[in-house]
Amino acid sequence: MPAKLKAAEKELANCKACPRDCGVDRLAGQLGMCGVGRKLLVSTVAPHFAEESPLQGWNGSGTVFFSMCNLRCVFCQNWDISQKRAGFELSGAELADWMMKLQDFGNCHNINFVTPEHVAPQLVEAIAAAVEKGLNIPIIYNTSVYDGLPSLALMDGLVDIYMPDFKFFTAESGQRYAKARDYAEVAKAAIKEMHRQVGDLVFSPDGLAKRGLLLRHLVMPGLVDEGKAILDWLVMELGRDTYVHIMEQYSPRHLVGSGEQRSRQGWDSYEDINRPVSSDEVQQLRQYARSIGLWRFEEAPRYEAGEMAG
Repeated sequence: MPAKLKAAEKELANCKACPRDCGVDRLAGQLGMCGVGRKLLVSTVAPHFAEESPLQGWNGSGTVFFSMCNLRCVFCQNWDISQKRAGFELSGAELADWMMKLQDFGNCHNINFVTPEHVAPQLVEAIAAAVEKGLNIPIIYNTSVYDGLPSLALMDGLVDIYMPDFKFFTAESGQRYAKARDYAEVAKAAIKEMHRQVGDLVFSPDGLAKRGLLLRHLVMPGLVDEGKAILDWLVMELGRDTYVHIMEQYSPRHLVGSGEQRSRQGWDSYEDINRPVSSDEVQQLRQYARSIGLWRFEEAPRYEAGEMAG
């Protein structure tokens, strides 16, 4: 752990924490594209009951929502925290205290870091401090998968469950919808590294996720072919035993659903994705996933608070 702490500090001094490669000195408070300096910027810390069943269980997943993001998804449902400075600053040691509260008082099944790509170095500090305090539940790295390989190297041995959401497969879609032309290439390299570290998802005897990769794909309106390409890549590179969640909850938000934004001269209207995803699009991808041999899916009803797994 001392070597990882030293490497994390070095990464912050000339920030290459994510593929934006801003090169700013975050130790001195300089800000790059993500807008986060030396300390973590946290929006919410709480048990969460809207995650996949093997993560939320019956006591909830102990989520830590980080503010700001290294992507600029035009449809982001959490744009009020991903694109704005919201929440409170914490040091790694202070976050460790919150992690212990989720474990010891919230009885959460895991610690779930949501959009941690830009704060991976600080998470090394937080995890080290929490382990010293007695943290013994799995750690989830819940990411939009625009992750730097050096940051993922820091996470090796610290993260138990990786949960990447692979959204687009073409450079054009990455640029248009997330302002990252290299999104798909970065995502593929990152997911392969995540799988190398933790393997396929495995469970404890009571049905909770214990370790491994859980891959999400947010179905996008009009982008079924890209979803199929993602599933084909997944089978070819990781295998048919990968646990997959094909998600249907896309809805027009942020710049997409905003009439005010669309009315401004020069703004892209994003009319092509300005609708909910259809049930037919979701079913097409689920059927396609089965047709190419994938068989481990998130489809079971989620537990309600206080309800035990059956």
